[in-house]
Amino acid sequence: MISFVGAGPGDVDLITIKGRRLLEEADVIIYAGSLVSKEHLEFSKENCEIHNSASMTLEEVIDVMVESEKKGLKVVRLHTGDPTIYGAIREQMDILDSKGIIYEVIPGVSSFTAACSAIKKEFTLPNVSQTVILTRIEGRTPVPEGEDLEELAKHKASMAIFLSVQDIDRVVEKLAKGYGSYDFPVAVVYKASWEDQEIVLGTLGNIAKKIKEKGINKMAQILVGNFIEGEYERSKLYDPSFSHKFRLSSEDKFRQGSEAK
Repeated sequence: MISFVGAGPGDVDLITIKGRRLLEEADVIIYAGSLVSKEHLEFSKENCEIHNSASMTLEEVIDVMVESEKKGLKVVRLHTGDPTIYGAIREQMDILDSKGIIYEVIPGVSSFTAACSAIKKEFTLPNVSQTVILTRIEGRTPVPEGEDLEELAKHKASMAIFLSVQDIDRVVEKLAKGYGSYDFPVAVVYKASWEDQEIVLGTLGNIAKKIKEKGINKMAQILVGNFIEGEYERSKLYDPSFSHKFRLSSEDKFRQGSEAK
């Protein structure tokens, strides 16, 4: 069996229990060495065969998987964060499908949720935003027409921008045009959940200068939106005046009491 496993954003304890168990049982581990903490490998068996995919091509990764599968070995393909977000796993799975090889995908904690947790905020606030956009700026990998940052920013939704901090000036200009202001709050979280995590708070007007002063140009999540600061409405979920399936509102309780009398 081949298991695609999300290692989490950095902190080795943010892998799922199932992911950790698979690591401990694996005969072969292929890990994304440029992003995944090597501490995860400390949980592998003594005789586990380990490959760092940072220096491998897709074909070389598949060859290791196929040969290991033929031998009946358990393979873990260890990706950073959650493998379904910018994990480049589809191309691997399609080849395995074409060869009739069975695999599974184990989700993980993504860097965008780790980054939001690091700044102790919530993406989805009542009357602020009920939508989270996960995206990136175009680089060597283009983005489809209609997914330009400027167009996405026009929705005023909460945004988590991956793989883009190295182009912060371009990110800022596109977002400012879309949001219609340089006053929108921004948080840049470098290496969310790692020991050397760093948080930089600002606005579209000053964030570029701040992160350049810090020398941050990789492994950072850019969070943008009014969820970072500002007013919001109280949630209906715990509002005493709001009834739902599991709780009566204070008004309904009073009404029931009156009817019982």
